[in-house]
Amino acid sequence: MKTNLLQQLQGELQALADPERASGMRAYMRDQFDYLGIPTPARRAAIRPLLKPLKGSGSAQLIGLANELWERPEREYQYAALDLLNMHSKELGFADIPALLSLVQRKSWWDSVDALATIIGDVLQGQHDYMDEALAHDNFWMRRIALLHQLGWRGKTDHVRLYSYCIALAHEKEFFIQKAIGWALRDYARHAPDDVRQFTQQNKSVLSALSYREANKHL
Repeated sequence: MKTNLLQQLQGELQALADPERASGMRAYMRDQFDYLGIPTPARRAAIRPLLKPLKGSGSAQLIGLANELWERPEREYQYAALDLLNMHSKELGFADIPALLSLVQRKSWWDSVDALATIIGDVLQGQHDYMDEALAHDNFWMRRIALLHQLGWRGKTDHVRLYSYCIALAHEKEFFIQKAIGWALRDYARHAPDDVRQFTQQNKSVLSALSYREANKHL
């Protein structure tokens, strides 16, 4: 079944390939990945009918298919894996987090990592399993996951954990970490603007200029 589905997915995506668009997409991603050249709406419309029937198939099959897609060279296959996992995130559980974190560390860039942060956050649903370990990981994309996994949690956000994670990584010079700190704080500020304003003011000397600016962007 998996082999047949992979062939069907490949057929749908290959039929939409646009080499001219692919060149621009590759350049936008700093030539790190090959592309078929398919816009997101067209990709999702083409593969949704194939992915939707997988509801109820179980997390093992979902993770297995995602891993198969992840190994394909063109970036749209990783996007298809993310579409799959996002569509059926309710079927994933805490036991699947290590497999998701494995994807974080392969073919890593902000597009796949940020999508996985959302999926992992949906699976955790207010819990924080594996996130302390991710925060201390030597792969900075894993640390970015730890910072971003609470995005959209609003009142369920563990603000003590959020703030401690931000302070723990505030010294880092990595752009994607500094940006993630600001993004995570800005997101929580939609729920608790005064609290975030106070935190950033008290820690202005610790936070990078980028993190501080991003956190206060809408305050």
